[in-house]
Amino acid sequence: MPKILIQKKKKEFVEELKREIIIRKSKKYYITNLNQDYSVSGDTIPKKELKKNGEKIKSSHGKEFIIFDSTFVDDYKKIKRMPQTIPLKDVGLILAETGINKNSKVLDSGTGSGALTCMLANFVKEVISYDIRDDHLSVAEENVKTLNLKNVTLKKRDITEGIEGEEFDLITLDVPEPWKVITHCAKALKVGAFLVCYSITTPQLQDFVAELAKEERLLCVKNVELIEREWSAEGRIVKPKTISIGHSGFLTFVRKILK
Repeated sequence: MPKILIQKKKKEFVEELKREIIIRKSKKYYITNLNQDYSVSGDTIPKKELKKNGEKIKSSHGKEFIIFDSTFVDDYKKIKRMPQTIPLKDVGLILAETGINKNSKVLDSGTGSGALTCMLANFVKEVISYDIRDDHLSVAEENVKTLNLKNVTLKKRDITEGIEGEEFDLITLDVPEPWKVITHCAKALKVGAFLVCYSITTPQLQDFVAELAKEERLLCVKNVELIEREWSAEGRIVKPKTISIGHSGFLTFVRKILK
C-alpha cells in the first residue's frame, strides 16, 4: 500500500517584523516503493520508517515528517489522466444528486482515462464503461488495475448504436453528441433513475436539452455549472486564493419518470 508523507508548515516569529512568517510551506509526498530509502529535498527517509502508519518519523538529518497509509482518493489523484477529465467538484455533485450507492448499477459512456468510471466504481456495485477509442480504453484499464477495482467492465462500443442491458440506476454521458443517445438512455434506465450529461460548451448543452424535451419518459431536473474557489486562512487574514477552478463543464441532471 502506498504511503502519504507530510511535512507540516513551519512558522517563526521575526522580531524585526513583529510578526510570524512562514519559513517552510507544507508539503505532501506520495510514496509507492516502500522497500528502499526515500529521497526528499536533499534528505532521506530510512525505509524502516516508511513501514509506520499514523506516526511522526524523522529523516536522516533529523527533520520531522508524518506518515500514514494512502486512501482511495490519494491513489485516485495519481492515476493517469487525459484532456478534459471531469474534476472532483463535478464528480462529487453527481454522487450527491443521484444518491447512488453500493447496490447501484451504472453505465458511464465516454470513458476517457476512466477517472469518472473509477470514482463511481468506488461507491457502487457495478460500472460498465463505453468508449470508441483504443487509447482511451488502454489508459482506463491501467487506472482500474492501479486502483484495484474489481467491479468495472470496459467495453469498446459506440453508445449511439445502443446500450446493452437495462435497469441502470445511473447513466453518465461525456460524449460529443449526447442528444443522439437520449432514446437509448430512456430505455435502459430504471424508473426513477438518473441520467447525467456533462457538456463542455453551451451549444452542446442547448442541443441536448432541446432533444430531451421530445422524450416524455425523461424529465430535465436542472442544469448546473459548479465553480470552486479555494480560500486561504492565516490567522486573521482570510481571503480567496489567486487561482481557482472556474468553468469545467455543465452538468444536466435528468430523471426517468415513465416506463
